[in-house]
Amino acid sequence: MHTIAPDAVDTDAVDVESAAIRELVNDLIDRHSPPEVTARLDRERAFNTALHEALADAGLIGLGNDAATSTPPDPRLEVAVLEELGAGPTSMAVCLVVQYMGVGLLAQYADEAQRAEVLAPLVGGRGRVAFALSEPDGGTDVAAAMRTRATRRADGTWSVSGTKTWISGPLVADNLILLARTSEPTRSSIDGITMFLVPRDSDRLRITELDTFAVHGLDTCTVELDEVALPSHAVLGEVGMGFRQVLSTLNGERLNAAAVALGIARGAMAVATKYAKERNAFRRPIASFQALQVRLVDSAIQIESARALLDRAATAAAQGRRADTLSAMAKVAASEAAVSATDTGMRVMAGAGFSTEFPMERLFRDARLYTFAPLTNEMLRNYLAENHLGLPRSF
Repeated sequence: MHTIAPDAVDTDAVDVESAAIRELVNDLIDRHSPPEVTARLDRERAFNTALHEALADAGLIGLGNDAATSTPPDPRLEVAVLEELGAGPTSMAVCLVVQYMGVGLLAQYADEAQRAEVLAPLVGGRGRVAFALSEPDGGTDVAAAMRTRATRRADGTWSVSGTKTWISGPLVADNLILLARTSEPTRSSIDGITMFLVPRDSDRLRITELDTFAVHGLDTCTVELDEVALPSHAVLGEVGMGFRQVLSTLNGERLNAAAVALGIARGAMAVATKYAKERNAFRRPIASFQALQVRLVDSAIQIESARALLDRAATAAAQGRRADTLSAMAKVAASEAAVSATDTGMRVMAGAGFSTEFPMERLFRDARLYTFAPLTNEMLRNYLAENHLGLPRSF
């Protein structure tokens, strides 16, 4: 069994900075995405360009990375931004999960030209990326099932063909960070996969938007590549090592997914408790009913439990300590807290929750994303069974 060591005492400076960032994010939300704007963009399935630009101008995408830094931003600051966005304009939080992943990969693996052409615009808010990994025949086991192929030509350029699906934000991105198999695996299915930077406007690249249940403020798409030509310098990192490079970002992705889910849960609780205090039945506020109080308190306990796990995981990651187990726990706990809180909110609000007049129905829909992304909660439990409890591998 893997024992999770207690956190070392952290500096007060990060707590102060995180609090200031949360205040700044909420100020930007109030100005650029108040509830009525968020609801309208959800109905219109439109991206909030004004909010994205404001976040970038405030330095909340780079978070100190100036395209010359090889270290990704502090995960504790990333989760602070994402939780606040998750509580309101959830689609922008989902967008920033992808952008933070892009910043992390580019900061570690981009060459000088890629830093200037892709990373600098990304951290400055003048560019966006999408991450193209999953395929029609492979989600959780995508490495073994990967059918997208990149073939190197005699002149050193590449030709890429294949299909990626469930890709977040390619319609509003300038570049795709795309993984393709470049050689057959030897020891492991994750070998022989290379990471490429693919301009969205590449010839013979087609993007088709999917009609999704939730997260309507950010497009979800299928991306098809039919012998897309890429220059030799399109490779991000090392040929054949792309999937291993991506593995280094998994803790961050789980942490950031947990932060968005925690924000959704917190947002749902705020809406539900406010409604319960104001709604009267039988000549008193429904907030005084025991059954509703029990449900709301149970959700509050789940939220605070998830927050504690997320804080510990983000602190461990920031200090360079092992965080894989904690980040997996935090993602499961936060996503299930979000599902529970939004379900409770719908029950508390009844018909009002069913109405698009209130944000509860949107939060209810958006919360479901992180029960299966970036990895299903069932697979994370299998991972924890093996790596935390020492049980036999189940997959």
